[in-house]
Amino acid sequence: MINKENILFCIVGLLGGVIIGFMFANSMNQKAMLQAGQANQQMAGLPSGHPNIGDTQGGSIPEVQAAIDTARAEPQNFDAQIKAAEMYYQIQRFDGAVEFLEQARKIKPDDYNTIVNLANAYFDSNKYEEAEKTYQLAIEKKPDDINVRTDLGLTYVFRPNPDYEKAIKEFNGALEKNPNHIQALQNLTVAYTKKGDAANATATLTRLKTADATNSAIAKLQSDIEKIGQN
Repeated sequence: MINKENILFCIVGLLGGVIIGFMFANSMNQKAMLQAGQANQQMAGLPSGHPNIGDTQGGSIPEVQAAIDTARAEPQNFDAQIKAAEMYYQIQRFDGAVEFLEQARKIKPDDYNTIVNLANAYFDSNKYEEAEKTYQLAIEKKPDDINVRTDLGLTYVFRPNPDYEKAIKEFNGALEKNPNHIQALQNLTVAYTKKGDAANATATLTRLKTADATNSAIAKLQSDIEKIGQN
């Protein structure tokens, strides 16, 4: 099992930008952050306490395979599906996690955590349209979940044909609930920067500086804003 811990923050670079997004949470709502490279989302520079890539967190390879075999042998066993999905997530086999989370959702179609985890797995599989639809299902159940709303906004930023207007709408929606939500402020700054809106990007960055003056993303965000119009 992944250790339960508070949300871990790290910077996600996207075409020179800084994006924050959530990855898979286990059945008890644990979350961790994904750090990606420019063209892909390979893990690098993980924060303290984050599971290592390929590390089964104390479980041997036979134990991992046993969890997967159990899930396939017992397709109506909800806990087994979740366990197998967690195992796949720890080794970054996100498509495998999707498979078992889909099955878990069939067993408990209204389970909120499963819906969110499935959306996260789609996101980390680079299937942003599927992630969007699944995050929307979660938001229909809990409109005030600003972390999920922020993740929804990220699906519009990461896709091959970004829709910054939709991303901005979702980030602002999260900030209406919590004006100091750090991830939403960072991502909103990026969305405005990618859109070429220096004024709003600067205004949002100012809000971020007020909310979190020591945030390590500020320098990069400022640099990207200053580059608007230079190319």
